[in-house]
Amino acid sequence: MRYLCLIYENEKSYATMPKEQSDAVMADYGAFTQGIKDSGHYVGGNALQPTPAATTLRVRNGKVSTTDGPFAETKEQLGGYYLINAKDLNDAIQVASRIPSAKSGSIEVRPIQEFGDA
Repeated sequence: MRYLCLIYENEKSYATMPKEQSDAVMADYGAFTQGIKDSGHYVGGNALQPTPAATTLRVRNGKVSTTDGPFAETKEQLGGYYLINAKDLNDAIQVASRIPSAKSGSIEVRPIQEFGDA
């Protein structure tokens, strides 16, 4: 089964951390990513640009309206994600608990809705 692991963290704290510390975080991410590739859990993943790069849109009565920024202003921002294969939720939680940002932010684990062949 596939799970999406959404990584939420305070992007301001990451942006202001010393370079040595941010380099260490990136090294932890590199090791984590290689580890889940080696274990067969990895399907995909990406980091996201900071929230000022986001655009939120809505369609009402056939008209598109946009606002600058993320859908919600929160203390923690969606910073990236991993799409993984896991045998069940417990396996997905075990994988997600090793994502480096789990130590400073939050990881939301959500199963992918699988639609059968139409």
